[in-house]
This record gives sequence, C-alpha cells and structure tokens, in this order.
Amino acid sequence: MKGIVHLTNDVETTSIVNGGLRDDTGVKVWKEGLPRLLELYAKYDVKATFFFIADFAAQHPEMIKRVQGGGHEVAVHGLSHEHTKAFDVLSAEEQVYHLSAAKRIIEDIAGEEVVSFRAPALRVNGNTPRALKETGYLFDSSVAPQRMDMFMSLGSKGKLQWLKAPRVPYHVKQDNLARRGDMELIEVPVSSFIVPYIGTFMRISPRLTCWIRHFLYWETRNTNKRINFLIHPNEVITEEDMHGKIERRADSYISYLFSDVLRHKLKLRNLGIPALDLYEKEIAFWKNCGYGFERIKDVRVGE
Repeated sequence: MKGIVHLTNDVETTSIVNGGLRDDTGVKVWKEGLPRLLELYAKYDVKATFFFIADFAAQHPEMIKRVQGGGHEVAVHGLSHEHTKAFDVLSAEEQVYHLSAAKRIIEDIAGEEVVSFRAPALRVNGNTPRALKETGYLFDSSVAPQRMDMFMSLGSKGKLQWLKAPRVPYHVKQDNLARRGDMELIEVPVSSFIVPYIGTFMRISPRLTCWIRHFLYWETRNTNKRINFLIHPNEVITEEDMHGKIERRADSYISYLFSDVLRHKLKLRNLGIPALDLYEKEIAFWKNCGYGFERIKDVRVGE
C-alpha cells in the first residue's frame, strides 16, 4: 500500500444555492446527499469519516445509524453551523460548552465514544486546542496547510497561520492547532497546495483539481503524508433557486465581496450528480494507485 486517503464529510444544512441554513436543505441532505455518498463509498469498499452538526443530527438521528452501518466514523462538526457561533469568535468557556454539548448529543445517538472534530468553516482560535482536550476529543481536522485562498472565506486573518502548518498528522501546541506541540490532541490536516483539495474546488475547476491531485500523489507516494479530501453531502444534491438575497456574513464590504458574493457565485458550479461523478473520479484514482482508505480516528502519529 503506497499511501493513505481520508475521505471526510461535513454534514450540515447550509444551502449552497440560496445561502444560509435551511431545514429543507437538511431534509435533502439526509434523504439524498448522504445516501449517494454512502453508496459511492460502498461501491469502492472504502471507509470515511462524517462530521455531524449536532443539532441537525438530533433532528434526523437516522443519518448517524446509516453511517455506522457502513463502518464509517461518526464525528462532530459542532453544535451549530451559525456563522455567529464560529469557534474563532467564541471564548474558551463557550467552546467547551459547544464541544461538550455536541459530543453528548452525537454519542447518545451513536451509542459509542466520539473522538474527532472539525470546526465549522474551519474557523478556530487559540482557545480551541485546550477546549478540545478538556471535552475529550483526540483528533482535529480544521487546518489546511499552504492553502492560499483564505481571503475568500470567513476568518481569513486567523487562517494565515495555515501557511506554515505541517502537512502530516502531528501533535498540536496548547494554543495553536496549526503548530506542532506536546498535546495528546492530533491534527489531521486537510490536503491542499495553494488551493484546497476539497469538493468546492473540485466543482469549480475540475482541471485544477486534477493537477493538485497529481501533485499530492507525487508528494505522498513515498512519504508519511496523507490525503485528506473534504466534501459536503449538500454538494451532491440540487435545490430550487428561491431568488433570495445573498446572506451577508462578513463585516467589511471587501470581505463581503470576496467571501460572500464571489464565493457564492463560484460554488454554484457542478452541483448534484455532476459533483458525484467528479468525486468518483477522485476516489477511483487513489484506489487504482493502491492507496488505502482510513477513518480519522485510525491515525497514529509516527507510524
């Protein structure tokens, strides 16, 4: 086996077409998007990790049972995906509350311990490592090293630290998920090279994603670096355009233009079945190259 691939899925109710969190989107996610991904993983006999928003999982606990039935890892994506409750704006005490409440909800449904976390929108701050430790998490996957598109996402200033983050799983610092340290907590970074290796960019530019994929193959085939591909079930569904206004989440006008307006327009490309077809090509590539597929909780640093 030449290398390891992590297929990581962020399960939430965000509407890519209409913006914001929508209950109708959530229904399509658990009835259409999630089953499509699970069928794809079963076709290639691979195991993945699913990060669930806890308040969404509480509404549709069947999702977690279906994921467990396929042998996949159930993980936490936070208590809520509201941008006003992102982890980079929460205090240490607030983060502990959100992490512990989300963990309790997911574990009650799953009937097993949950040890992995990914922050909504990959937004974290210096309080997050200690909050994760205090609430019993062992793994995080909220850092994307050498990703240079952060100006198009919220929390871009804090994400500048990603430029010097390690590209292999590592133990983190007490106050920085993007730096090596002596904490038990292990960071499993999302793969990237200039732009991230994720579903959004796969849909926006399949050719660029193909180039990134081949670079990552060259980089990982004889090293301990791993592939960590991030996708959302809401990318493989289609929704009706309600012609609503684009949700303004950013404070400044410039940030609004990039992270809300421009990003929204780009993210509309190749949604639904086209996204699923593109994603299958990525999985088939790594499978044909002899790479293995692991869940986040299976990572062991130094092996």
